[in-house]
Amino acid sequence: MNLFKTVKESVTVKQAAALYGLPTTTTWMVRCPFHEDHTPSMKLNDTYYYCFGCGATGDVIDLTAQLFGLSSFQAARKLAQDFGLSPDKPPSGAISLPKPAAAPSDTLKEEIFYCLRVLHDYRDLLTQWQTEFAPLSPEEPLDERFVEALHMMAVVDDLIDCLAFGPASKKVAAAKRLLDGQLLPMVESRLNTLDREEAA
Repeated sequence: MNLFKTVKESVTVKQAAALYGLPTTTTWMVRCPFHEDHTPSMKLNDTYYYCFGCGATGDVIDLTAQLFGLSSFQAARKLAQDFGLSPDKPPSGAISLPKPAAAPSDTLKEEIFYCLRVLHDYRDLLTQWQTEFAPLSPEEPLDERFVEALHMMAVVDDLIDCLAFGPASKKVAAAKRLLDGQLLPMVESRLNTLDREEAA
């Protein structure tokens, strides 16, 4: 087994991110280290990462290479050393990657990307509201924007996770539900209204 295959089958993106100091959360959304990121916009999956802000993406070797300014081979060697791997004898706990499903068509990809863009913008807004409108004391009435942020953050994170990293069939189904439902138009209308208010 070669070095690249050993590393990719043995070390997840999440494991490398944790070892190399990227602050992680239960949703595995982190601030992207590859651009000036004010709110967490990079999603860490087991097999790859994706930044909704700058578009940075790749596998565990790409992540390590970008973090430390290494070539792919140097990054693979670093991962092998840091995780105690041997190309000839991968650890028994090596992850087993599923076979990729058939990719969605170009039209479906555009619809999925559109849903992701709107949801990510909404998530940024919710993050802002959660901080800006948090009550300063237990007696202070809760602002409706703070309440919305508390209720919707997990929902939006789950949708983003499904659209970005779920199987192709689930991505398509989630995008269809969003495009046919009320949530996405409501979110986009609200974002457009806020943009107009800020521009005024």
